[in-house]
Amino acid sequence: MLKLTAIIPTGNEIDNIDEVIQSVDFADEILVVDSFSTDGTYEKARALASRVIQREFDYSAAQKNWAIPQAKHDWILLLDADERVTPELKTEIIQFLENPNDSYAGYWIGRINHFMGQRVNFSGWRNDKVIRLFKRDLCRYEDKYVHEEIIADGPVGQLKHKLFHNTYRSLDLYIEKLNRYATLQARDYDQKTGRLTPYHFVLKPFWAFFKHYVIQSGFRDGVVGLTIAWVQAYAVYMRYAKLWLLRRGRL
Repeated sequence: MLKLTAIIPTGNEIDNIDEVIQSVDFADEILVVDSFSTDGTYEKARALASRVIQREFDYSAAQKNWAIPQAKHDWILLLDADERVTPELKTEIIQFLENPNDSYAGYWIGRINHFMGQRVNFSGWRNDKVIRLFKRDLCRYEDKYVHEEIIADGPVGQLKHKLFHNTYRSLDLYIEKLNRYATLQARDYDQKTGRLTPYHFVLKPFWAFFKHYVIQSGFRDGVVGLTIAWVQAYAVYMRYAKLWLLRRGRL
């Protein structure tokens, strides 16, 4: 049977740390990578995890790529603190560890997304998936400031069952998160975006709203879908507003 390391990056996740660690209690090693939390996350994690190591946070991909080589075992399950391994997914992963398929470098895992206390069935989040089960020595995250994904040196399979994902604590905190992401995304977009025009500040945010709410049937998610469409449009606008500031040395 293969051995598994579960990696959980954290930063002030006291509300999540208990449940996320409990959801990976089948792992042979639980490694928490903490960015010097000040809310008790570090102390709680030390009591529950196999190991807790700390590193100053710069951006997510760099943090995860630093953590991956620290794992003791060849296979890694990496979870954000707001994700949970469901019982069905736990069973599937254990079955994989008992009967491994060495032809894959990693596996996509779908996510069941919740927002504002409601499961999101449409709004562009329906088919959300991430590579979270992977071989330590064959996978690394692409060097992007946000929305990074695994680059695998080999084929990637797909697990049948999904992660539970609840990115929402409050609307205010979610907007704060989008603002942080916009600041980081401005750096990603600086090299690939030409002169900023009304296309970036008007048409692209409008398209983001229209895509999430109409094309991806966000209206079927009710108020939650409408909110997702609005905040996604806001996120696109803020990305270019922050890029405008960055290019003028004001960010």
